[in-house]
Amino acid sequence: MFVRAMCGAGLLVLATMIAFSAWGIPQAVVPADLVLRNGKIATVDPARPAAQALAVRGDTIAGVGTDKDIQAYIGPNTRVIDLGGKLAIPGFIEGHGHFTGIGQAKMNLDLMAVNSWDEVVAKVGEAARAAQPGQWILGRGWHQEKWNKRPVPDVEGFPTHDALSKVSPDNPVLLTHASGHASFANRKAMELAGVTNSTPNPQGGEILKDPNGNPIGVFRETASGLISRALAQARSKRTREQVQADARREIELAAGECLSKGITSFQDAGSAFETIDLLKKLVDEGRLGVRLWVMVREGNQRLREDLARYRIVNYGDKRLTVRAIKRAIDGALGSRGAWLLEPYADFPISAGLNTTPVEEIAETAKIALEDNFQLCVHAIGDRANRETLNIFEAAFKGLPERRDLRWRIEHAQHINAADLARFARLGVIASMQGIHCTSDAPYVIARLGPRRAEEGAYVWQKLMKSGAVVTNGTDAPVEDVSAIASFYASVSRKLKEGSVFYPGQRMSREEALKSYTLNAAYAAFKDDIKGSLSAGKLADITVLSKDILTVPEDEVPRAEVLYTIVGGKIAYHK
Repeated sequence: MFVRAMCGAGLLVLATMIAFSAWGIPQAVVPADLVLRNGKIATVDPARPAAQALAVRGDTIAGVGTDKDIQAYIGPNTRVIDLGGKLAIPGFIEGHGHFTGIGQAKMNLDLMAVNSWDEVVAKVGEAARAAQPGQWILGRGWHQEKWNKRPVPDVEGFPTHDALSKVSPDNPVLLTHASGHASFANRKAMELAGVTNSTPNPQGGEILKDPNGNPIGVFRETASGLISRALAQARSKRTREQVQADARREIELAAGECLSKGITSFQDAGSAFETIDLLKKLVDEGRLGVRLWVMVREGNQRLREDLARYRIVNYGDKRLTVRAIKRAIDGALGSRGAWLLEPYADFPISAGLNTTPVEEIAETAKIALEDNFQLCVHAIGDRANRETLNIFEAAFKGLPERRDLRWRIEHAQHINAADLARFARLGVIASMQGIHCTSDAPYVIARLGPRRAEEGAYVWQKLMKSGAVVTNGTDAPVEDVSAIASFYASVSRKLKEGSVFYPGQRMSREEALKSYTLNAAYAAFKDDIKGSLSAGKLADITVLSKDILTVPEDEVPRAEVLYTIVGGKIAYHK
């Protein structure tokens, strides 16, 4: 009888221990390295969506629960952070950005906030006065649609180079459009590039000219390469040490900016093999501040030669993964480079540009399948999205056993109604950027007309309701890498002047948070180790000053990042 009772008691204890383990909170535990307590924790884990506290051991979440539950993890050497009721969420995952581009932008003229062409000219003039003769002046961020007045004279709303060339006669100038899909050059830069009124348009690009046939300084899409090659020629004179130092500085600046904005992981939309080599070195040195998931951006010949040996998954401390390819089939809406099914409403002689031949991207798709890489294609216009879906569908035929490829369309900004359901049917991820909606909205209707804009511009709800996975990001440095700003744009779709751009497509706050965490992790085959705050996953955590899930909508942009924690280590603290 006594033995039977003891056996029963043992079974009860065993059952209790199993129950505690199932909750991720064992009764007796090894002390944690870090505990967050007395907070509101939005886990994005459907099994346990909310908690008060969590414990971290090493780089991994050891337990999630109430303050009382997590008390058991606190030992003499445990660092305890009292959140004071603040919100902790899974670390933001930037779903599409240009990592080194963020650092480059910080090293050049910042033109994001200029209000007119006159301001651009003034900034360049100031830089020219401080520069040595012949030194290149670089900048990024101008956008003619966001200026408070139209430049005079202009071509398609773009200024001509005369005023810029006048203030910088001895310095070549290259100013990249905010979108990255156009650039502006002065006379000196065009001379070095050999651009004249007889220079033909390259495939997939345009040199804008005035009525007399003279280049005005604007280079759309692939035409920008004419100037950038001249810049590359000048920069080729740098020593290897100078090149490496500049590249390291770009990465350092980019990582610092991301961490200050609560970004713990960054999905890099296109880097060359040489950049990947450097990133790997930085991981070995323990100097890569954020986790990177990188798309390779190379031509098909180099992909054939080198891609297989560059496949990297969870390198180092799960800091670097390379398992995707990036191609671009069209340009941007702001520069009228997005490839449309019908001509632009405000420029009827053009339907945009196909920047990379369809056949070439179809060949890239074959390479991706052969080497087990994801394929990510930049597509903004409705024609570009349709052609990309066609490429994907053709590649998937005859592969019934490979259904979970998670190929992606980057941006997916304007989609024809007939193509919306194809994303879910094909398992294609819509890698979108909430901030693009409110940033572009002032000129979207002018470009597309109201019918097309309502039907398919930034249609997050239509895609999600059809079953597609939608992710979020900023496309930095096209926009600031602020996840909070893009989250706000996703839930409000509110423009600066107060109007709301097709409010029926707004995300709920829970949907927006998921798009920036678990969905983004899924889109990179990382949902097993990140994207939610669950026991066994990486301790990548962002703590905010305001509860962006419940505060009044207009307070969301005022939320600040208090802590950014990567792998259980505090990487940023305000």
